[in-house]
Amino acid sequence: MRYNEKELLLLAKQPAEKAAELFMKGYKKGDVPKKRLMKLVVNFLFYFRVDEEEPVGALLLEQCKIAREDNMSNAFSIAFVEEPEKKYIFECENKEQCDEWIDALTKASYEFMRKSLIFYRTEIQEMTGKDPLEQYGISDETRFRVGTRSDT
Repeated sequence: MRYNEKELLLLAKQPAEKAAELFMKGYKKGDVPKKRLMKLVVNFLFYFRVDEEEPVGALLLEQCKIAREDNMSNAFSIAFVEEPEKKYIFECENKEQCDEWIDALTKASYEFMRKSLIFYRTEIQEMTGKDPLEQYGISDETRFRVGTRSDT
């Protein structure tokens, strides 16, 4: 996927939905955990060296699996569907902080928001008999319909 570097840097400077210093281990063999400032902005997880203002990198939280690490109660991982062997591991201060990060990262993806919109659209439609998206002129768009993409 291609990105405009300047726009990505501007996004990284926006207020974060969640931010903290965590230990991050990359997917390469021999990588060691490094303390990084993690910043969740929309559906990007930016990581910074603790003493720097520009991000070292960013992970787009789409088509990925976020899970607790089996052998550590205070760690979670992010692995991408197309490259499951490239797993990033993040170590938190405690289990509670880890749970908060897993929850926030899971809810940050476009796909999660889309599924939530479809769920609430259906609920409102059943309660009122009206399509809540109709007033915005987007009720016929396939991206807002059940049964498209991966709604299972």
